[in-house]
Amino acid sequence: MRAEGGRVLVVGGWVRDRLLGRTSKDLDLEVYGVPAGPLRALLETFGHVDTVGESFTVYKVGGVDVALPRRESKVGRGHKGFLVTGDPDLPVAEAARRRDFTVNAIAWDPLTGDYLDPWDGRGDLARGVLRAVDPRTFGDDSLRVLRALQLAARFELALDEDTRALCRAIPLDDLPAERVWGELEKLLLGARRPSRGLALARDLHVVDRLWPEMAALVGCPQDPEWHPEGDVWDHTLLVLDEARRLLDAAGFDRPRQIAVMLGAVCHDFGKPLTTAYEEGRIRSRGHEEAGVAPATAFLDRLHVQAFEGVDVRREVLGLVAHHLKPTMFHQASAPIGDGAFRRLAQKVDLELLALFAKADCRGRTGEFDCSAMDWFLERARALGVEHQPPAPLVLGRHLLALGMKPGPEVGAILKQIYERQLDGEIATLEEGLALARALVARDCV
Repeated sequence: MRAEGGRVLVVGGWVRDRLLGRTSKDLDLEVYGVPAGPLRALLETFGHVDTVGESFTVYKVGGVDVALPRRESKVGRGHKGFLVTGDPDLPVAEAARRRDFTVNAIAWDPLTGDYLDPWDGRGDLARGVLRAVDPRTFGDDSLRVLRALQLAARFELALDEDTRALCRAIPLDDLPAERVWGELEKLLLGARRPSRGLALARDLHVVDRLWPEMAALVGCPQDPEWHPEGDVWDHTLLVLDEARRLLDAAGFDRPRQIAVMLGAVCHDFGKPLTTAYEEGRIRSRGHEEAGVAPATAFLDRLHVQAFEGVDVRREVLGLVAHHLKPTMFHQASAPIGDGAFRRLAQKVDLELLALFAKADCRGRTGEFDCSAMDWFLERARALGVEHQPPAPLVLGRHLLALGMKPGPEVGAILKQIYERQLDGEIATLEEGLALARALVARDCV
């Protein structure tokens, strides 16, 4: 590009991460001094080029975004309501003006090693401050409020007071669900302490405006003997940070991390619905099951379903409905049989449940015994049901081979056999078929 009279600058989050000593997977380049046509022609010498945009041009080459400097003007509501035009002669300071925060408005010249920082983003990084580039246009994109949450949490930055006031005043009713989820996911998975982002969300009134189920946790009391940390909101923030710490050590894949972190957000949604004073104590009887409906509404609003083939919604709702089970199983007056573990595995991944229950137990101030979760996971692993229930030994084809005709009776007998398998009464196909013969003969009498 330099040989063609142009200049290439690396821009955006890659530069911020470089200054912080972090690696970044996204590389964005801006090319100055070369019009769109010659720019594309030169890029095509490096391989296939995909073009994004009409009035502005972003070329995707080998996973790298290459773009002209751009001007933006707001022409409508929503994240798509912008008129964007590419201008190869735009000054660097003007090109950086369209960015959200100063820490994202730094450019780096890879040929000279120079940083171009017209909005003092490096100074804000050093001070630990997250500040809007241009207060006049910051509110044009309401998604920036949610970006403030995840950036402040991920990079442990304090939101500038003027920017804080801007965020409080920006309407959030034009944000599509997938955009809201995208920023929340970055917060939950990318921050060492996600509580920082949710605390900021409450301060900016994001919680009240977008997540009423979460807002209901604020001020909901808990028994101080078991929850000396305070209300359900305070407990939830502690659980989020503990879940993040445990996940970092566990090495789960992205979908299962999402399930646990959303479980941490939602697990006590039932407490505002069930909390009452009983004989001088604060109780929330049945809050696990009561939390399923508000958790479902929360997931619906975010359009959370499956990720990478994993039914995340099922796991989150399973965590909400059963997060006290590890402790209940461990403290039961009579020993809990293997069948209870096998049946619970039909409803939720038991390894996820054990990890989350430990985060829930540790997400309190004070000293508590959280060894029940280790016992629970050991039992589940010994039975081989830590991720799923046992596969049925006897299938429909086996019953048909015994002479049964297709119909509801087949399903009824299969259910009886499987229930006995879950209880450990049959452990082999041969034992299952013997039971099947007896049940078929009985039904035929």
